[in-house]
Amino acid sequence: MTVPVPPYPEPRNLLKEKSVVVTAAAGTGIGYAVAKRAAEEGARVLISDFHERRLGEAANRIADEVGCERPATFVCDVTQQGHIDQLRDTAVEQFGQVDVLINNAGLGGEANIVDMTDEQWDRVLEVTLTSLFRMTRAFLPVMFGAKSGVMVNNASVLGWRAQKGQAHYAAAKAGVMAFTRCSAAEAAEHGVRINAVAPSLAMHPFLAKVTTEEMLADLVKKEAYGRPAEVWEVANVMIFLASDLSSYMTGEVVPVSSQRA
Repeated sequence: MTVPVPPYPEPRNLLKEKSVVVTAAAGTGIGYAVAKRAAEEGARVLISDFHERRLGEAANRIADEVGCERPATFVCDVTQQGHIDQLRDTAVEQFGQVDVLINNAGLGGEANIVDMTDEQWDRVLEVTLTSLFRMTRAFLPVMFGAKSGVMVNNASVLGWRAQKGQAHYAAAKAGVMAFTRCSAAEAAEHGVRINAVAPSLAMHPFLAKVTTEEMLADLVKKEAYGRPAEVWEVANVMIFLASDLSSYMTGEVVPVSSQRA
């Protein structure tokens, strides 16, 4: 049995007048979905990505679909500290203060350990985990100065659960979880909250391109709802963590999953 997709949520001004920066927001994945949801919830949004053309198209789509001001954009390679610092400076110049940072950048792949190259391992860890460290290091002083701010990181249930061929990705996402907890402990005294989501399977066209039909079918079988999550269903939880409704939550990793135990 497949549980049907619920209606798309009605906006509730959860992020009214907040400034929100979203990484890896081009294309059709979770980054784009959470940027769109942030705009729908009344936020001023800056989106970044490595893909310049897709980034501009994403900003135009958000403006058209939401009926809001076109989000600001910044082309950023999250593996380059200089790019990250420029993104931070652009956000501060644009907004004056960064209320919310959504750390969405990540890179997957499939390789058994005995076949995995150093380059495959390093690339996944660099994009998925090291970039999170660099982004957090760059933006925390801005939030510390304001004595407020929220970061929401994108982890994965693979940080908890084993899957063949995913050792590099799972290790990186487990690192995202641990980093979330440790950075939250350091940030709490400055009035800054840091949490993460851990999705299981969220379907979008890019994932379908890089994943075999057999693997997708096997992953769907693990979901109690009999279907993958819509990307905006994951984004909903990220918006909750970014909003004042989660004001007492920090250092938490929230599963967005219907996987069977």
